[in-house]
Amino acid sequence: MYRLLYPMRTFLIVSGRDKETNIMAADWVTILSSEPFLVGVAISPKRHTWSLINKYKEFVVSVPRAKHVNDVWITGTKSGKNVDKKKLVSFTLVPSKSVKVPSIAEAIANLECKLVDARDYGDHTLFVGEVVAYTYDDTAFSKNIPNLEVGFLMHNAWNEFFKLGVKKLYRLKEE
Repeated sequence: MYRLLYPMRTFLIVSGRDKETNIMAADWVTILSSEPFLVGVAISPKRHTWSLINKYKEFVVSVPRAKHVNDVWITGTKSGKNVDKKKLVSFTLVPSKSVKVPSIAEAIANLECKLVDARDYGDHTLFVGEVVAYTYDDTAFSKNIPNLEVGFLMHNAWNEFFKLGVKKLYRLKEE
């Protein structure tokens, strides 16, 4: 009953190169280490992105804006095996700084990853990437604190998304 862990942030995983470049929506993304900076993404072997990450050993984790929810939906419901999703979305792919996989210009942030490990757990593979470079929107992060008004996208259920916003922020006193 994995849905008990929702709502979750939604991310975009960019994989492949040139004509093979693919974008896939993914919720199952997490920080694994801060030093070195490692992230993990769980992807089913049924997904085209799974094959591309195995082939090229690198990927980009992009943080989409809520205003791109329709594009995110397309990347999460269409298979890159059957259709060139790049032609169906409004994202602009731009060269990354340290990997050959492109980044998404409109993203709040792009984390460029080199694959350092991959392990199967049940019906998914956990791909572990070392973040070797990143880009981000300066207005989205001030003093390393996310600006919640920027429009971070959250996934509630199958076709339900919402924009992360602030109604009340609980700031606790440090001891």
